[in-house]
Amino acid sequence: MELFGTVIIGIGTLFLFIGNLGVLRLPDVYNRIQAGTKCTTLGAFFIIIGVGIIQPTWFWKVLLIALFVLVTNPISSHAIARASRKSGVSLCDRSVVDKTEDFEEFKERS
Repeated sequence: MELFGTVIIGIGTLFLFIGNLGVLRLPDVYNRIQAGTKCTTLGAFFIIIGVGIIQPTWFWKVLLIALFVLVTNPISSHAIARASRKSGVSLCDRSVVDKTEDFEEFKERS
C-alpha cells in the first residue's frame, strides 16, 4: 500500500507541476485561472488521497479534506474570474470566443 500511495502522490505532484507551467505560459488571467484550478484541484486531491493510503488511520480525515478542496477550488476560481471580468480585465488578443457578452445581453433583456 505504501508503494501505491507513493505513486498516487507522484501523480499529484505531476499535476501540480503541469499547473505551474500553465500559469507561467498561458497568456491571460482567465486561461491561467483555468489551468491553475484544474491542476491544483487534481494535484492536491491525489496528494491528499496518497497520504491517506500511506497512513490508513488518517484516511477518513484526509478524504474529508480532499472533498473540501474539490468543492472550494472551483468556487474560488469562479469568484476570481468573475471579479476580473467585472473590473475590466480584458481577454488576450489571441482569444477567439468571448461567451460572457451573451450572458450580459441576456441579463439586460431580463
